[in-house]
Amino acid sequence: MEEKFTKLRSILATVADLRGATAVLTWDQETHMPEGGGFARASQLATLEKLGHDLFITDEVGELLDDLADLAKDPSDTSFPASLIRVTKRDYDKARKLPSSLVEAFSRATSEATQIWRKARSSGDYELFLPHLTHLLELTREKAHALGFEERLYDALIDQFEPDMKTGEVESVLSDLKKRLVPFVHAITARKAPENGFLHIDYDEEDQRTFVLDVLKDFGFDFSRGIQDFSTHPLTIAFSPDDVRITIRVRRNLLPFALFSAFHECGHALYYQGIGKELDRSPLNEGASTGMHESQSRFWENIVGSSLAFWNHYYPALQSRFSSQLGNVDVNAFYRAINRVEPGLIRIEADEVTYNLHIVIRFELENALLEGDLDPRDLPAAWNEKMQNYLGVVPSSPEEGAMQDIHWASGAFGYFPTYTLGNIMSGQLYAQMRSELPDIEEEIAHGRFSTILDWLREKIHIYGRCLTSPELLMQVTGRGLEADSYVSYIRGKYTGIYGDLP
Repeated sequence: MEEKFTKLRSILATVADLRGATAVLTWDQETHMPEGGGFARASQLATLEKLGHDLFITDEVGELLDDLADLAKDPSDTSFPASLIRVTKRDYDKARKLPSSLVEAFSRATSEATQIWRKARSSGDYELFLPHLTHLLELTREKAHALGFEERLYDALIDQFEPDMKTGEVESVLSDLKKRLVPFVHAITARKAPENGFLHIDYDEEDQRTFVLDVLKDFGFDFSRGIQDFSTHPLTIAFSPDDVRITIRVRRNLLPFALFSAFHECGHALYYQGIGKELDRSPLNEGASTGMHESQSRFWENIVGSSLAFWNHYYPALQSRFSSQLGNVDVNAFYRAINRVEPGLIRIEADEVTYNLHIVIRFELENALLEGDLDPRDLPAAWNEKMQNYLGVVPSSPEEGAMQDIHWASGAFGYFPTYTLGNIMSGQLYAQMRSELPDIEEEIAHGRFSTILDWLREKIHIYGRCLTSPELLMQVTGRGLEADSYVSYIRGKYTGIYGDLP
């Protein structure tokens, strides 16, 4: 038994190394690769993806998993051996359903599409991106049918990010939030909005970066095991807990963009750096789910990074660095400005109250695209219509609309709902954290985050994929997924900013 377990671990480590090499090339593609290298890089990535897939789905791996099945017979056993067999078996069964040719084609198509997306986005040329989107939709449908689904095609896609979750469950969650938040948005926008013009003047890019990096160090991001760079769309990539990389994007005339995109990506990075070292080079070296990962990024971005307690500590340093822009702006005015509720065009610039409506729009559109109810040619118009209906604003170009996110270009259909699931989980975890750590706001107000990070490491990060998100939520909070804590947090925070609200 021990010999077979060692053999399986060796094979899985090799697969992990190939995926790590793929991630390195992806990181380079997003940060430093010359524009002309895109199509060659697509071939390189496709080759590595195929090699990793082929090695993972061999009969030998299947036989080893069968021989070691007794290690995982107790579903409550979260030890490394039991978790490794349980999670690997699930991944193996799904991977076996995907032909190697499809894996290679999908990798090539997404790599090429992301290169074209950058060009098309910068010029607002949706027609340039359209053939690539259409091809990706075809490959995604093929992928969904290969994986299999009981009711909706989208079930097979969301399952890649939130195991065992169904489209109907996502629809229910989003519908509930929409019902509870839309009246709240209307009530807030009927009030006088805080002044925020001072956020939209010129801020030196390097000064923004320096301030952000100081905060990330305070959060606990270990720069001896991670680095920061720049990309069009901020992202986090991890090769191991000891090599975690984040990118940010700095805009001279929008100070919050760099701040909160960096806090967001740091949340992902802290999760990766906190995964147990023994899980490295195995399928367990990931977050419990994409939604749980997003709970960490949204926690640091919003619950911590946009709180009054946080800025009571950090605003003097920011104000000193940008004295000409913020010298006459006090901390309360700054806090109200960065939390201003204003329906807008760009998801990653959206406030906490309207953010989930952006997710609803994307979820509905990608379902319509995949199920054939919406022709890709009509996507920009459909996008604009939903933006008008849900948020009361209309993009002036595809760059602000249907091409603003990289997710569809990278083939991540089924991903968007995880942002809202992450929001909900973050509220739930924060409520539990406050009950166990009653002095947490005082800690934040003094720029001390080790207590928070230790709590998250102990409760969430260290497990990697040994536990699922539902199992983690139940273990940590005693409840399954519920939106009440998140809605309570939102209402409490924004009532404090805007006054009593219905």
